[in-house]
Amino acid sequence: MPESLARPQTGRTELGVVVMSYEEYVTLRWPTLYRTAYLMAGDHADAEDLVQSTLVKVYGAWDKVSRADSADAYVRRVLVNTFVSGRRPVRFTRERIVAAVPERAENVEGPEDRLSIWPHVAALPPKQRAVIVLRYYEDLSEQQIADALGCSPGTVKSNASLALASLRARMEGARS
Repeated sequence: MPESLARPQTGRTELGVVVMSYEEYVTLRWPTLYRTAYLMAGDHADAEDLVQSTLVKVYGAWDKVSRADSADAYVRRVLVNTFVSGRRPVRFTRERIVAAVPERAENVEGPEDRLSIWPHVAALPPKQRAVIVLRYYEDLSEQQIADALGCSPGTVKSNASLALASLRARMEGARS
C-alpha cells in the first residue's frame, strides 16, 4: 500500500504541507516502524528498543522532520542507521535463560514455525539483513533502500545479491 494511503492526512497545514505533531506521527506510524524494526532485529524487545531509540533521535529534530517531503523516509533512514550502526546490543540467537521452560501446546504453529527462513535471515550481517527486510518485506525500491542506508543503488544490489546467495546456501544446508 502506498505510504500516502497508509497515512491519513492530519495535523495543521502550512503552505500546503501537512504538519503533524510528534505525538500524532508516533501514534499513526508506530505499527509500521515496529514491524520494520522487528523484521531487522528478529526479536520483539530489540525491535521496541530500536524504535524507541529512533524516536528519541527524531524528537529533537521534529520541526524539520515534520515539514520534510517524506517524514517517513527520514524516520526510516534513522531507524536503519540506528540498526546498522550496531551501537545498541543485538542478539543474533534465540536462546534465552529462563527459570522454567514454558509449556507449548502440541500441533500449534506459531509465526516462527511458519517462517523457517527467519533464523537464516537473522544470521545475515546487519546491512544485508536491512536490505532484505526493506526490499522484500517493506517493498521499497532499490533507490529508496539506498536513500535509507545512505549508499548507492549498486551497493544495495550487491548486498541483496550476497544476502540471497547466503540464504540459498543456508537453506540448502538445512535441507541436507
